[in-house]
Amino acid sequence: MEVFSNVIMTILRSAQGLGIAGATYCFIRAAYKCFWCKESFKDSKNDALAGCVGLIVLLGADKIAAWLQSTINFYENIFDNLDLSFIPEFIESKRGPKGYSRHALTRAFVVMNCEHFREITLLCDFLNTNLKIAQLCGFDITKPLPSYSVYQRFIHDIDNNLLKEIMKSQVNELIKLDAIDNSIVSVDSTPIKANTKYNNPKCFSKNKFSNEKHPKSDKDCKLGVHTANNEDSKKNYTFYWGYKNLIMCDAKSGLPIYEVTLTGEKADVSSLINFLDKINSWFSLKNSKILADKGFDSKANYNYIKDVLHSEAFIAKNKRNSKTVETISCGNTLCEAGLAMHKDGKQYLKGSIKQKFCCPFRTSKDDSKCPCNHPKYNNGHKNRGCIKYKSISTDYRSTVDDTSDYFKLYYSKRTESERYNSRFKNLNLENASVRNISSISNLNTLGHICLLTVAIAAIVNKKEDKICSLSKLKRAS
Repeated sequence: MEVFSNVIMTILRSAQGLGIAGATYCFIRAAYKCFWCKESFKDSKNDALAGCVGLIVLLGADKIAAWLQSTINFYENIFDNLDLSFIPEFIESKRGPKGYSRHALTRAFVVMNCEHFREITLLCDFLNTNLKIAQLCGFDITKPLPSYSVYQRFIHDIDNNLLKEIMKSQVNELIKLDAIDNSIVSVDSTPIKANTKYNNPKCFSKNKFSNEKHPKSDKDCKLGVHTANNEDSKKNYTFYWGYKNLIMCDAKSGLPIYEVTLTGEKADVSSLINFLDKINSWFSLKNSKILADKGFDSKANYNYIKDVLHSEAFIAKNKRNSKTVETISCGNTLCEAGLAMHKDGKQYLKGSIKQKFCCPFRTSKDDSKCPCNHPKYNNGHKNRGCIKYKSISTDYRSTVDDTSDYFKLYYSKRTESERYNSRFKNLNLENASVRNISSISNLNTLGHICLLTVAIAAIVNKKEDKICSLSKLKRAS
């Protein structure tokens, strides 16, 4: 099959030679007619136009040859650094044809990600018009290439656990190359919108985001909530039908470590422990600094990170449902008049202490002492004035000060998760083109595999500055 590539390049080089030879001949002839034979430009313009055509052929062939060679080099590097040994190449069948190589089909989906194709039909068209790339994938280009239904069936049927093993292998390779470690890791999720009309902003169907109106096009998707900004207390969110991809990244390199696709209704906060447990089974999180936004904030998550993983949590506090009590520096609360209240005993509860505060003029007999004339002050009782309670947590979460410089120093590195999510979305996986959780999970995993392989190829080819940029590595190939 290498002959095919050589033939194409020979044709292009021949076109380059003919273009420059033709252009040179035509321009010399036009100049001869104009300056030597003293003919008018009108008589020699055809020769000049023919020379321009020759230049166009030269430049066009040169650009095509350069693009083709660059693309070939890029995919050769990518496939050389992609271990597919975890997937059996052919499925044994007692009857029927052998079928297409599953390794070739997997590489084809890597091409789909590298070319930013959202739909499988675009992949089919690309490989049918770029047979050399199809050959590099592992297809026999002397025979018909796979149809849309073949790709669709493959991405639905392939076991996601096999793809996960490929991803783990890529991560372990990057660990060997000192590109990934467990010192600082970041967890985040990104929404994946289902392929349904209800997610279209131009769809004005009544109650389209109601659980009673489930999309018929995708039976697996669930109603999810996407928070536009999870770093403040503003309730800025949108509903969608679909899924979410939970991702852990190395916060130093910005490369993915593990991922899982969940249905849209699954809350981040309740998914974290199981997610970390799966990662820790093969990628040690001991003594790690684990970063996450406040969508993952809970006592259970903090305690799991500390007690089970023996690591340090940097999870932003979710204060949207907590009441803020105004206090002074020593910890005493302030009354409505702005005066410091007196401590009046504690109640010890499981995981917290309930501190009681009372009016500073509680035992005074002077009715004019209260500056704000609080209704509970002039109550005719011996002990008068208002009472407030402050709950003091004693668990690990309460000991973490998210306003300290130490917390902010490490938490700021969570931006690598945001950057990686942006790169992942550039693969056009944010809006699903298929309509079931199996296919979507596999497409998401292949997307992460693609970006990991780009990083390995960049390091192996001494282009470390391009480990986080697919487009830059492609241009540099």
